[in-house]
Amino acid sequence: MSNSTIQTLGIVGTGAMGRGIAQIAAQAGLTVNLYDTNAQAVAAARQYLQDTFAKLADKGKISAADSEAALAQRLADSDGLVLIRERTQITASLLDALPRLRWIVQTGRLSACIDLAACQRRGIVVKDGSGNPIAPTELTWALILAASRRLLPYARQLEQGHWQRSAPTPAEESLGRSVHGRTLGVWGYGKIGRRVAAIGRAFGMQVLAHGRSGSQQAAQADGVAFIADRREFLGQLDILTLHLRLTPDTQHMIGEAELACLRPDALLVNTSRAELLAPGALLASLAKGRPGAAALDVFPDEPDGVAPYLDSPQVLCTPHLGFVERDTYEAYFREAFAHVRALLLDDCEKRNNPTN
Repeated sequence: MSNSTIQTLGIVGTGAMGRGIAQIAAQAGLTVNLYDTNAQAVAAARQYLQDTFAKLADKGKISAADSEAALAQRLADSDGLVLIRERTQITASLLDALPRLRWIVQTGRLSACIDLAACQRRGIVVKDGSGNPIAPTELTWALILAASRRLLPYARQLEQGHWQRSAPTPAEESLGRSVHGRTLGVWGYGKIGRRVAAIGRAFGMQVLAHGRSGSQQAAQADGVAFIADRREFLGQLDILTLHLRLTPDTQHMIGEAELACLRPDALLVNTSRAELLAPGALLASLAKGRPGAAALDVFPDEPDGVAPYLDSPQVLCTPHLGFVERDTYEAYFREAFAHVRALLLDDCEKRNNPTN
């Protein structure tokens, strides 16, 4: 009888049972290959397992080191990586466990998930793509209009057979409102913010901007009023939409004190980053009545972090769809694999002409 140990396990079928077996096998240190006639089912299973391991690590049920070790084992034979999501942390210790790795390509713009200094020390080439401001702009306005006109409550009541009702009883009824003539505040007037502002002006809204000096210059160039004082800015708004990059300076910069400056009937929209808001600040502020409502596409600790927001009748939630649409994906992958092709051609050139 052979004394060899099992190192690789192939699983055919990526439903609930297949995923469960894959999780157990991966936690035991095996390399797992998933097969299914439906390619989307395989992709969903891979994402499910990745999210599961991340949650187990966060809850202390498996250590972050064990989770990283399992990832390193799956990537051990990789010369390059194409990163689709920002949840996987490419740390110095992970890079040390991948001696073959020579390049990393990130779809979209680079994020803090990659230790760039460690990549530079190892001589690992890192390439990123360009962002797409169109899709998140459209989603921002979809949320603004859906929340302002209360489309989801009306749709839910219609499914129950109630015509032109936003609540089960007349006492709970609440009408939506038009955006025309109201005041839109754009916090962060960059590529996305200025597009959101332009649409607001097309709807007949008064648009105010807030942010750093770059936002001020861009807003003034577009003829949009820039309000430097934060309390003054927030106090004038019917709708506040956030379009800030997440940096050490912007992380948790919006707390209960800032939210308390908003009007009781104001709407907060966030399609940017959940971590711009201090932990717990939004739910606490909604409970106090300022702002009156929120529409969110981003949440802390996704996907589990959405749960308390789903329980709030004041919040409209979408599952981080800012970039999730066909045109954006095609652009991201087209750019990413152009990088991959160039890197592979460069490798071939160096092998064929080692003295160059």
